Amino acid sequence: MSTIGESSNPLSRFMSDESNAINASSGPERSHVGEVVESSTTELVAEARQLHGAPSFGQFVRVDSEVPIVGIVFNVFTHSIEPNRRPTAYGKTEDELRLEQPQIFELLRTEFQALVIGYLDEMGPVQILPPQPARIHSFVHVCSEDQIRAFTHTDDYMRCILNTVKVPTDELLIAALRQTMRAHGGDRAYLVRMGKELSRLLGDDYDRLSSIVRRAAY
Repeated sequence: MSTIGESSNPLSRFMSDESNAINASSGPERSHVGEVVESSTTELVAEARQLHGAPSFGQFVRVDSEVPIVGIVFNVFTHSIEPNRRPTAYGKTEDELRLEQPQIFELLRTEFQALVIGYLDEMGPVQILPPQPARIHSFVHVCSEDQIRAFTHTDDYMRCILNTVKVPTDELLIAALRQTMRAHGGDRAYLVRMGKELSRLLGDDYDRLSSIVRRAAY
């Protein structure tokens, strides 16, 4: 989940510094990585701009829709665009196939799914489901560390992940925590706060908590 800035977003001049930080998008490094092809209030599917060029599992993404939407990638897959036809093994490297049969790759598409965890309004980041889903054909961008830091200043995104039954919750939470810890520069106060909230959310499941924290810190 064009660029969101003061020139293209009429809400930008009303937004907080955190909201402006997550909306910042300029330069070639901010080029979109996908385009929404399926959308609902809770998740979205986007076609990657390049084959095998989807954002990684657990990465935060932003959708430039009517209301800027923030999500976390929970699935990436590559498939044939021809119905009922699977790719066939040729026993050759990708480079060899690109030289000999480049048409094969024209029939392949990489797509990714993202769990919607919030959106942006006039007051800044909001960690609840957006009032409307992302629009089809909206561009998707990978969030920068500044944008991740602005959105994860509260811990509600962890509850959103844990309350989802469709995704591998523990693995997604670990990947998301690694992203947020990197974005917050290993700030101890932030890490302690996230750990306490995670402990509260998991209740008495100490083994699960220990596994998540250990692997997130790896």
